[in-house]
Amino acid sequence: MKETLSIRLFRALLDGKRRLGTDALKRMRHFLADRKSVGEAFMNKGGEPDIYYTSFGWALAYVLGLPLDRELMRRYLESLDQASMDLVHYAAYRRCGLIRRFFNVPEWLAGRMPVVGNWADPVSVPHFKVIDYPNQDPDSPYSRFIYWGCLEDCGQDIDLKTLNRFPAYRVADGGFSNSREGSVASVNATAAALMVIGQEDGYRKNDDLDYLLHVQDPSGGFRADAAAPVPDLLSTATALFVLRCYEVRPLVPTRDFIEAHWLDNGGFGATLWDEEGDVEYLFYGLLALGSL
Repeated sequence: MKETLSIRLFRALLDGKRRLGTDALKRMRHFLADRKSVGEAFMNKGGEPDIYYTSFGWALAYVLGLPLDRELMRRYLESLDQASMDLVHYAAYRRCGLIRRFFNVPEWLAGRMPVVGNWADPVSVPHFKVIDYPNQDPDSPYSRFIYWGCLEDCGQDIDLKTLNRFPAYRVADGGFSNSREGSVASVNATAAALMVIGQEDGYRKNDDLDYLLHVQDPSGGFRADAAAPVPDLLSTATALFVLRCYEVRPLVPTRDFIEAHWLDNGGFGATLWDEEGDVEYLFYGLLALGSL
């Protein structure tokens, strides 16, 4: 069976876990548990339960071995209004539905990958209005990445004829933008485009990988784009994950950069100036470690 984007993410997260000692994992679990809200949901930066942050929290809870109550998880999901969700939040909702199924099964108790064949029962994906897509653009690399992952998580067949390799978003100097005819490539857009192309094309190496390799900072981190003043953890995690999938090594060692963003409270900061962290960036920190 072809590996979905979710499966690839889980494999990287589990590899990240294996690189950590007992004390480090304990600190991460403590940080994660402190960000849990009512009904086993996880809180956003404002302290409110949020399905987007919950998708990161439930994935981390599975990987780190933090117990969650499946019945409370079910009630939380059922309390949400699917019809009001945009694409990003609907995709998070569907991924949460998948993850809930894997708690209290042998693979979770043993800290192993869930059985691949159990990943998705076919579920219809609703038709989204243009306004429901990131930046109101259904065709951008980021929108297509989220939509592709949602289709996979819903067990839907994907029409490969719709994949056009994003010519309107390709930047002349290399990489991709999330804006049509954009003149500046970004790690976010390039990573999204390369993941969609890789899922369709079997992760055959291509010239667009050079953009990611050359946007890496001497510190080991990756900048959001060439003009960004400093590298950040999100860009670093996504770039490393893409390179992992294509079996390409970064030009500069990255572990020291990742560990510099690990906070005393067990979370990870977005940049070196972030002193708090949240569930989303804990996910990126572990993903980055697992993608080394």
